[in-house]
Amino acid sequence: MTTTFDINKIRDDFPILKQRINGNPLVYLDNGATSQKPQSVIDAIVNYYTTTNSNVHRGVHTMSQQATDGYEDARSKIRQFINADDDKEIIYTRNTTEGINLVAHSYGRQNVGPGDDIIVSNMEHHSNIVPWQMLCEEMGANLLVVPIDDTGELVMDEYEKMLSSRSKLVSITHVSNALGTILPAKQIVEMAHAHGAPVLLDGAQAVPHMPVDMNELDCDFYVFSGHKLFGPTGIGVLYGKKEYLEAMPPFLGGGEMIKSVTFEKTIYNDLPYKFEGGTPDIAGAIGLGAAIDYVNNLGFDQITAHEDELLRYGTEALSAIESLRIIGTAEHKAGILSFVIDKAHPHDIGTILDEQGIAVRTGHHCAQPVMARFQIPATARASLAFYNTKEDIDALVKGIDRVLEVFG
Repeated sequence: MTTTFDINKIRDDFPILKQRINGNPLVYLDNGATSQKPQSVIDAIVNYYTTTNSNVHRGVHTMSQQATDGYEDARSKIRQFINADDDKEIIYTRNTTEGINLVAHSYGRQNVGPGDDIIVSNMEHHSNIVPWQMLCEEMGANLLVVPIDDTGELVMDEYEKMLSSRSKLVSITHVSNALGTILPAKQIVEMAHAHGAPVLLDGAQAVPHMPVDMNELDCDFYVFSGHKLFGPTGIGVLYGKKEYLEAMPPFLGGGEMIKSVTFEKTIYNDLPYKFEGGTPDIAGAIGLGAAIDYVNNLGFDQITAHEDELLRYGTEALSAIESLRIIGTAEHKAGILSFVIDKAHPHDIGTILDEQGIAVRTGHHCAQPVMARFQIPATARASLAFYNTKEDIDALVKGIDRVLEVFG
């Protein structure tokens, strides 16, 4: 089901957008860091805590069964949202970072050894670098880094040269958080599979902006966070092909992830619960399910068309500013505008914009190798969502004019 894309009605669904910051209407352009939440998500969380609050899977009483139903219904919504084959392939985590670390520990320690290669790209978030560095150091493996060109595109010829029989895993972002580049994920997967290497895709910046399909991509692992998908913080998702997940040992030991425990032997639980030790973020899962309902109701055809037009409009507007340079000019981009301004440090840009109620991100965006590649310390990053408008872009341009007045 899709509805008419009425931007004013959509914005009314997000109560935080009505507030004023430093005396000015909020212009929220930091969606790459976290997205805002529609009232329906807030209501779903409040409803859980006020009517159903109980632990899952462990009680015969009514509220426990209702909580379990809500928690597992959300898992089914997630499975359908990414077109995976089985609810058992959907593992709840705290966030994207935890999903990557789970794979590094449970898959990596079993399958990566001395002299093996793990391949990442030069545009990864630190969360998709550090776990692999730790694994390589522990196992005596090599971390290979696919370079990017001056526009922020992956150099596919170099990627192809790195693939070999030593390749034990490719872990690459689907959309760059610092540049907005949409990577050719399907091609990346196909090339790795030709060498017998499984692929993990970091989808944190992809799922809010475009449909993702596990059967089409054919990746072996896919990770994302609820809070970037208009859901709550503290809930994330790891998708894994069942054959991989079944062969992997648990990441955490404790309650829920077991079938039976004696001091002599523990029998681990079936998927997905083998990887979900301890009491989970039940409200977070239910909130994420509500967020997926909201996004599905709008429809990605409308979301993508609106965001593409905003990105085009914003790119033209910022490109017309003489002393401003956009970092990341790939042909295929999601709604991210990273930029630097002559004479003005990004932190100063962010501070002056904040005085006008405009929220952007400044810094290295947990992607210091990207900054090093472009020989800059940091950028200012305006990142878009479907509730943003051309008026938000106009406000950003006006705010940048103020920056230029200050810094000449």
